[in-house]
Amino acid sequence: MRGTLIFGACLSAVFAGAAVLSFLWVPYDIEALDIANKIQPPSGAHPLGTDHFGRDILSMIMVGARTSIAVALVAVGIGMGLGVPLGLAAAARRGSWLDEVISRGNDLIFAFPSLLIAIMITAVFGPSAVNAIIAIGIFNIPVFARLVRGAAMSLWTREYVLAARVAGKGAVRISWEHILPNVTNLLIVQGTIQFSLGILAEAGLSYVGLGAQPPVPSWGRMLADSQTMISFAPHMALFPGLAILLTVLGLNLMGDGLRDLLDPRLRRARQ
Repeated sequence: MRGTLIFGACLSAVFAGAAVLSFLWVPYDIEALDIANKIQPPSGAHPLGTDHFGRDILSMIMVGARTSIAVALVAVGIGMGLGVPLGLAAAARRGSWLDEVISRGNDLIFAFPSLLIAIMITAVFGPSAVNAIIAIGIFNIPVFARLVRGAAMSLWTREYVLAARVAGKGAVRISWEHILPNVTNLLIVQGTIQFSLGILAEAGLSYVGLGAQPPVPSWGRMLADSQTMISFAPHMALFPGLAILLTVLGLNLMGDGLRDLLDPRLRRARQ
């Protein structure tokens, strides 16, 4: 499955490269309005056309890529940074009150979709990219906590962990030195998947006006702006939609390829 991994990595690298390049150069200034050239179809001057304000769609997609990637990346970092320690603690104290509190807390967060969490946060603090990051990050916490708890539970019965306990190592040290390294592969794969879901969530939140606010470009906001013009300017929705589709597809393919590459059971099955 190396082909899947390479293809997914290449797709992801294209949009990551576009995001990085946008810090240095874009074809047109995204804040400059050119009403005389609004809703132009793709042409030599504007390869992806222009929007209803005359802004170059290619430039908007390039800058919007860094918004989507930044929101998803920080949200995954929040989920992993808080969820992994909680999952390790729950596994180390399995069956205790701490395990029960963490497990029920995960169930509580799962009961509220990220969109509903974002609405609640927005009602208090107002819509912004920061609040979108918080909402998506909160939803990612139980994902990583459950993953790590489930994987670590089986590792606590292994011989090397029992030997570490006999040697006098505490639960925290065992979790850090023996459990965490053995769940890193799972975290890498799940992190890739959550990253793609984070991009989708950011686009969805921006689409309903709860994510990045104008003039900050966002793929979801571009889709929202184009919905009333899709009959006579389909390019306004087509290209941001393709950007979301290809980025998420690339990340999912990369996650599948990493899973096949890192999972020893799948390696043995291929052999």
